[in-house]
Amino acid sequence: LKMSWSWFYLPLHLLMAACLCHSIKAPTTGSQQSFKTDLFNFYHSLILADGKETTVHLLKDIPKRYYFVLEEGRGLAPFTITVTPCDVPIEWSIFVHKASASFLGKAAQGDHDTQEVSKSQKAASMVSTIFNYKGNSVETYMGMSSHSALYMLEFLSMERDTHITVYLTTDTTSGHLYPELPMDPRLDVIGIGHTTVTLTWKHSPSVLQHRENIQYCLLVNEKHNYKSLCAAETAIRSSGIKLPPTLALSLPPYLLEPQQVMILSNSELSIISKASSGEVRQICVGTKNTYTVPNLSPSTQYYFDIFVVNLLTNASAAYTGTFARTLEEPEPKVMELKDGKVIQVVLDGKTQKFYSLQYQARYKKIQFTLQLCRGQVQVHITKNDKTVALENISGLRYFSLKGKLLDTYLVQLRSTEESNSSVKVQVSPHFHKPLFPLLPESLKIKSFSKLRTCNSVTIAWLGTQEESKYCVYKKRIEEDQVWMELQSADRCSGPESRHKSEKVLCKYFYDLNLQRAVTTETIKGLHAGTLYLFDVYLFGPSGIPVRYHSKVVKTRKKC
Repeated sequence: LKMSWSWFYLPLHLLMAACLCHSIKAPTTGSQQSFKTDLFNFYHSLILADGKETTVHLLKDIPKRYYFVLEEGRGLAPFTITVTPCDVPIEWSIFVHKASASFLGKAAQGDHDTQEVSKSQKAASMVSTIFNYKGNSVETYMGMSSHSALYMLEFLSMERDTHITVYLTTDTTSGHLYPELPMDPRLDVIGIGHTTVTLTWKHSPSVLQHRENIQYCLLVNEKHNYKSLCAAETAIRSSGIKLPPTLALSLPPYLLEPQQVMILSNSELSIISKASSGEVRQICVGTKNTYTVPNLSPSTQYYFDIFVVNLLTNASAAYTGTFARTLEEPEPKVMELKDGKVIQVVLDGKTQKFYSLQYQARYKKIQFTLQLCRGQVQVHITKNDKTVALENISGLRYFSLKGKLLDTYLVQLRSTEESNSSVKVQVSPHFHKPLFPLLPESLKIKSFSKLRTCNSVTIAWLGTQEESKYCVYKKRIEEDQVWMELQSADRCSGPESRHKSEKVLCKYFYDLNLQRAVTTETIKGLHAGTLYLFDVYLFGPSGIPVRYHSKVVKTRKKC
């Protein structure tokens, strides 16, 4: 650091008086006491607190200085200083001014004759640089002093405005603010999969000694490693996301930012932050020193950092981070479709992978039938590598296609929502007897509010021109079950999945005039003020059912 020593020598006796006046009980006049009070107040903001972590904000190219004093009479005085850059590299130095007891006494007694002080400084003091560092790593200086000495720390950021944390302690007997790192602080990769990476690390001595107050937290991102948790949180905030405090890890979900998701499973807390630069995960894993990171993307490079965190002080120490690239996604398996055979496919909503079905045509005209059972599904059909259909399906969907003998069709399916989806698929010659029944224009069930009573409701649904069997089922539910019942309903499941007590009736009907192909049914024997879930199943000639959209109706409370 380039600096002038004039600032150090000129106010030295004033600063030392300020530092010591509060601890020396010498008789003084009123004016002397007032002078010392003013000095102490002026320099107080520059004095570094002992035993407390201090946050220091730095402006670009403007040095900032802090002081502390090691007093005489303590024998050998050990001390440590830990500086944690929270963003860009900084430069910092420690300077020491050693002075004799007589000089300190004069400073404390308020003898401010300039010439005398100047002589005393030349004779009894010496200024030297004892440490200098430039970079963005967490650095700790451990020193020992046998003299009364004034120390000065100078910090400088040359890239941009930033902030750092500084921790000074002269008490080396009551434990450490920062958790200790092992002799080998490296993070090792012991397993790599398509969507997982397994990590291990040596235990921190602090974990072995204070297991209940220490835990490990893992940070996963796709940009680079971080040398401190402070630096990681700063980077995430700069991406437009406010990360919760490291140790407020028991935060309730409503305190998280909208871009964050908190997941608690198997006593592990994960905070996932969605930033413009990618996903950042903060996972606290307790005191175990092996962890498999799940739900990663294939063929992607990730950076992993482990921090050992003191739950009482919120202070942390960083292991040496590592990185790994997940394996490439394997080629999806292709299942062969056979004429007339129905298969049901379950699609993973988290990975949203395509599920592939292949069919080689034995006829010129064929028909693909897809019945959506749960969730949302996109279907992509190609013929000899050319797209013939691409859409999101709902309910029952038919694709009638014309081509040549031995044409190769590929049906690719994927879930378009995060939860799992499922769909039934069938392919058959165009002239083949339909597997699914003829469907009405709408599969909605209608209820009539004016016809509701305390013990009955009336529902209606559309039929077709083909005589078919319809079965009605009811289920009593609670208010907080409505959403789950409607979302989790499997539209491909038939009455065989229902309890016998839920069956209301079965009936046949049809009408050649579609305008009159409507039927109603009044369900009696219900409880007042109660919610019921009603389902209607339509059976075609093949016996495969199609489920209408469930309807929730509440009986009247008073009649």
